[in-house]
Amino acid sequence: MKKINILVFILVFIPLHVLSGETFLSLKKDKVNVRYGPSFESPIKFVYKKVNLPIKQIDKKENWRRIIDLKNNSGWIHQSQLKTSNSIIPLKDKILFKKPSNFSKPIAKIKNGRVLIVQKCEKNWCKIKTGKYRGWIRIDNVWGSIIQD
Repeated sequence: MKKINILVFILVFIPLHVLSGETFLSLKKDKVNVRYGPSFESPIKFVYKKVNLPIKQIDKKENWRRIIDLKNNSGWIHQSQLKTSNSIIPLKDKILFKKPSNFSKPIAKIKNGRVLIVQKCEKNWCKIKTGKYRGWIRIDNVWGSIIQD
């Protein structure tokens, strides 16, 4: 009976992505090597050249994280090249608004695939910055982790 209670507790109170090791991270630098295996001796598979690019961690081994990106590219990155996710990528074109409302003044059109730095989120909106623009977008159809206030 005690084992059943522990199992119920785990399933109810711990999100499945924590148990599976899946979580969103962002690239810390503007040049990050992705390797075939979890070691510096493993050959480089490809190189990311986009700081703050959101990626999903799908596995870990010691100081290495196995990741997958929006385009299903995968490989291993050393944890020193990663940080807690602070960015998203819209999967569809978005309108950037001055305030978190569809009735607010539109500021710019954000193209799908652009990296957006998340400053804070409220309900279905996130305050973001990208280039010279700052404002609010709806957070439906985005790749990355949204942390609600």
